[in-house]
Amino acid sequence: MRRASVLGALWRSSHPGPTVVVSTLSLLLGTAAGLDLSRLALLVGAVFAGQLSVGWSNDAIDARRDGTVGRLDKPIARGEISARGVGSAAGAALLLALALSALLGAGFLAAHAVALASAWSYNLWLKRTAASVAPFAVSFGLFPSLATLAGADPMVASPWATAAGAALGIAVHFSNVLPDLDDDAATGVRGLPHRVGGRASAIIAFAALTAGAAAVALGGALLAGTRGEVSIAVLVAGLGLLGVVVIGATGLVRALRNPDRVVFRLVMLAALVLVLQLALTGVRLAG
Repeated sequence: MRRASVLGALWRSSHPGPTVVVSTLSLLLGTAAGLDLSRLALLVGAVFAGQLSVGWSNDAIDARRDGTVGRLDKPIARGEISARGVGSAAGAALLLALALSALLGAGFLAAHAVALASAWSYNLWLKRTAASVAPFAVSFGLFPSLATLAGADPMVASPWATAAGAALGIAVHFSNVLPDLDDDAATGVRGLPHRVGGRASAIIAFAALTAGAAAVALGGALLAGTRGEVSIAVLVAGLGLLGVVVIGATGLVRALRNPDRVVFRLVMLAALVLVLQLALTGVRLAG
C-alpha cells in the first residue's frame, strides 16, 4: 500500500497531463514520419522519460513556492512525498531518456538533449525572467525533428514543421500561466507572460497558433506543388488553418473583455487543432 501511495504521488508530481499529451504527440509525429515499430517505441519511450524528468524537476524545484501559496494539488506540498525523492526521480528519468535517445543515433540524442536542457533551464532559472518563452520555442521547435531524426535515414525536420512546433511552444507558455498568474506574482515569478499581463498573453498565444497553422498550410502546399499534386493532406492543412483562425477569433473577442479560464480552454482547443493539423498532414515532415 505504501509503495502504491508513493508511486501515485510520483505520477501526480510528473505533470501527467502535459506528459501524456507530449508523449502522444511524439507517437503521432513518429507515425507521420513513417517510423517502424521499434524506432517508434524508442521515440515514445525517450520522450515519455524526458517529460517525466521535466515534470518532476519542476515540482522538486518549486516545492517551497508551492508550499507557500498552499498548492494542495501538489503531492510535495501535501506531504505525500519529499522534494528530494521527486528530485531523485527526475534525475533517473533524465538518464533513462538520454540512454533511450542514444539508441536512436547521435543526431536524435543531440536534439533531445538540447530540448531537455532547454526545458530544465526554464525550471531552474528562466521562468523568472523576461526570456521565459525561449525554452518553449526551442524545445517545441525541435520536437518535429525528433520524429525525423529517429528514422533509419535521420534528417532534420523541414523549416515549416520547425516553425509550427516553435509557435505551439510559444502558445503553450503564454496560455499555461494564465490560471496561475496571481500565485506566481505572490512568490516573485516574473516571466514574460506575467510582465505583459493576462490579456496580452492570450492574444500572443492565439497569434502564435495562427502563425503555426499558416506555416503548416504553406509548407504542405509548397511541397505538394513541387510534386505536381494536390493531396488530401493539403486540404487537411487548409482546414486546420481555418479552424485555428475561427477558434482564435472567438478567443480574442473574449480575451479583450475578460481573459478567464474560457480563454485558456479556447487556446488549448486551438493548440489541439494545430497538433492534429501537423500530424495529419500527409507530407513528410522532412520534405
